[in-house]
Amino acid sequence: MVERYSSDHETGEDNIQVFGLDIHNPVFGISSSLIIAFVVATVQFPDLSNELLSSARAWCLATFDSFMMLAINALLLFCLALIFSPMGSIRLGGDAAKPDFGRMSWFTMLFAAGMGIGLMFWGVAEPMAYFTGWAGTPFGADPWSDKAAELAMGATVYHWGLHAWAIYAVVGLALAFFAYNCGLPLTLRSAFYPLLGEHCWRWPGHVIDTFAVLATIFGLATSLGLGASQVNAGVAMLFGLEDDLNTKLSIIILVTFVTILSVVRGIDGGVKILSNANMLLAATLLAFVIVVGSITQVGQWIFFTTEHYLKNIIPLSNSVGREDMQWMRDWTVFYWAWWVSWSPFVGLFIARISKGRTVREFMLAVLLVPTMVTIIWMSVFGMNAIEQAQAGIGGLADGISSVSLATFEMLASLPFAAVTTFMGILLVLIFFITSSDSGSLVIDSITAGGKVNSPAPQRIFWAVIQGLIAGVLLYGGGKHALTALQAGTVITGIPFTVVLILISIGLFKGLRASLKEDHNRKKLTENTA
Repeated sequence: MVERYSSDHETGEDNIQVFGLDIHNPVFGISSSLIIAFVVATVQFPDLSNELLSSARAWCLATFDSFMMLAINALLLFCLALIFSPMGSIRLGGDAAKPDFGRMSWFTMLFAAGMGIGLMFWGVAEPMAYFTGWAGTPFGADPWSDKAAELAMGATVYHWGLHAWAIYAVVGLALAFFAYNCGLPLTLRSAFYPLLGEHCWRWPGHVIDTFAVLATIFGLATSLGLGASQVNAGVAMLFGLEDDLNTKLSIIILVTFVTILSVVRGIDGGVKILSNANMLLAATLLAFVIVVGSITQVGQWIFFTTEHYLKNIIPLSNSVGREDMQWMRDWTVFYWAWWVSWSPFVGLFIARISKGRTVREFMLAVLLVPTMVTIIWMSVFGMNAIEQAQAGIGGLADGISSVSLATFEMLASLPFAAVTTFMGILLVLIFFITSSDSGSLVIDSITAGGKVNSPAPQRIFWAVIQGLIAGVLLYGGGKHALTALQAGTVITGIPFTVVLILISIGLFKGLRASLKEDHNRKKLTENTA
């Protein structure tokens, strides 16, 4: 226990019990009220909401582009420094702590929660978008050129690799350290204890946790909206059903129902099982595509992608003197804001499953494992798609017609298309469920004052709220509502980056204090002996 940052505050001491719920006062009430108000306003005034939020999104991206680029670079360097510093030997939960989950289950859970839907949705669409110039190209490369192909793969992994997971790693490590090594509640405000002291249990802390809930909702809803659209597109292609609102709503209802069942069962009985099943299915689909579409080239594609990722990681991280500033804002800065909005959710979830790991083990796993999986996945799916487009094969011959269909159009040009398309639909659905499930558990923990075993109706409430938000937005606002939601991701994600910087400062102070106390204890023991 790090004595310097220990507190007499009891987890959940500000909670109130009402209607069988155990909720934090006032975080639960403020968060749920603001979320409902946003949904109602967006549905009632879709055009006005879209106009205002889109304008705010454009202003944020143009104004804070350099800040976001520098901030995310700094977070990655901070993570790398922790790996090689003496702080890397600190164990989450103390020297005697043992991991709650096996290494493989740990890998699958953190990965499935962190970006599963995104890889399925953008695995083909993003490399193709950069290669064809669908929405600009990195560094202004000529669309459909060899240079565009190189940068397409390098930039795609850049957006899904080390930088993205550094954002999650900082939040996850901070929450785990202050919860398991300092005995503080598992909420975002605990990471501010070195900076705010006991004030983090008062209104400054209430604001931080409320902000975290809102950022999480925006980030999750954006991803879930993409997931529903992709499932709908796949079902329409495979079964000839209409790509319409009713199908999307049916998908959301199904996902919400399964999510409720999983949430009730908890991490061990729900998320763990689904995550393991999902990674097995993902590995099967990946192997299938390799065997039938690229078995002779997969090694070359992985080397090609890795080479151009490493070659371009520093130029892509630079925001000064670029010719592709608009592309950087629309893609890179938007992605960083999106990852930041997801960081309270993914970070807190990773923290919940990482007790017993050392800081070094934590950082190496969270940074490297997802990045390596991303390189392999993007290489197989992205390069398959680019080569199909270059050869004029299938639905990608003329570029992207629909981002939701891109993956399925690539699969349609391979053998056993119906089988792989069905596997793709099922995979997105399970990723959909695991993200919603994990998000519900995390939001519930934040709005329960850090409690991780709140009443089942409470966890169900947040699962239902997520489904209602997605359904109501689609029903009431359609495309405008989802566009507004994506704008909301940027608007909440950019200022939340400041929170992440402060968290990293607090984490450094906490880890340094832990090392100092360990050193003093060892010295005292030696002197006593």
